[in-house]
Amino acid sequence: MRPDGRRHTLKDLYHEDTYYDFLSRRWRWALISGILILVSILGFAVRGLNLGLDFTGGTAWQMTVASGKNISTADVRDLVTGLGVKDPKIVVLGGDGVRIETETVNQAAEARITEALAKYGGINAKAVSISEVGPSWGDKVSKQALLALGLFFLAIALYLSLRFEFKMAIAAIAAVVHDVVITVGFYAVTGIEVTPATVIAFLTILGFSLYDTVVVFDKIKENTPQLATVKGLTYTAMANRSLNQVLMRSLNTSVIALLPVASLLIVGVGLEGAIALQEFGLALFVGLIIGAYSSLFVATPLLAWWKEREPRYRALAERSSARSAREAAQGMMSAIDDEDLAAGTVEPVPGDAPAAATRPARSAPKPTPGATPGEPPAIQPRARRQKSNRKKK
Repeated sequence: MRPDGRRHTLKDLYHEDTYYDFLSRRWRWALISGILILVSILGFAVRGLNLGLDFTGGTAWQMTVASGKNISTADVRDLVTGLGVKDPKIVVLGGDGVRIETETVNQAAEARITEALAKYGGINAKAVSISEVGPSWGDKVSKQALLALGLFFLAIALYLSLRFEFKMAIAAIAAVVHDVVITVGFYAVTGIEVTPATVIAFLTILGFSLYDTVVVFDKIKENTPQLATVKGLTYTAMANRSLNQVLMRSLNTSVIALLPVASLLIVGVGLEGAIALQEFGLALFVGLIIGAYSSLFVATPLLAWWKEREPRYRALAERSSARSAREAAQGMMSAIDDEDLAAGTVEPVPGDAPAAATRPARSAPKPTPGATPGEPPAIQPRARRQKSNRKKK
């Protein structure tokens, strides 16, 4: 609701003239984020991540069946398990492709599975591609990703501490960690396979989330000098105003980033069956949404809550609260006076002052003895003073 009482419109949003009260509801945003993080941690602890072949190691077969041949996941699973392989992963690629991932098998078992798959698909055995990956490669990728993540956080802390301040750096890192935890939790709860492309998407999410947060913090830094010039302005109110000023920019950035990723998922994965795009696009899509949320509802509320603990900003908040209490009391007294005026128990004192004093209404004059009721009271003649006959000496 705007200060003039009307609701916000798209025109207000476009012209960055909104007055949404984000920070007065920061405990609500903290509750939402806390629930998402708790679900993510429980999902990771109970189910874990469905790591792909690149991390666990094993053997993979991929083929395209002959035209007119329908692929059944159950039939392929029964075929592979019948050859002594336990718990294979079957992924249908489009309408005529299939990928089978298993634990590492010896050459004899590999040859038997290849022949069986070629016969099932109605193709030559040489058309079945085979790839073997050792777990050491996936372990190396994981270590490099963790190293990159640590260096990234260190660079964030250093840059934001120099560009803004240390508290802003901590708030930004907290928002980034929030995004990664929830995105990883999404993969744990849904059981979607995690591949090196997913790890790359995670690192991409960090950059986007940081960019959106820096835009908000830059506006907060620009508006901070107003605290010394605008009477009654607190740090929280200033930060809330800054959020409204960059709201349209943040929404535009998020929507523009989400549109091509959504196209990859809808057209590339949904229509064309490109599973490789899903490994990258889905993590990116979820991370972009969470990143846009955290820049508005995690980083800035955390920063405002922390800054309000500083003595100078706490003093501003206390003075603003006292001022608001005085204005509320004055408004209440004014309302009581207006009610008394309406009831006729007091009459206004002549004057143009907006807060004119009031005085009790005069009681009706007593009637003159012998006067007819309703007639104006008789005016009594004033006693004449007699002259003194004493002569002046």
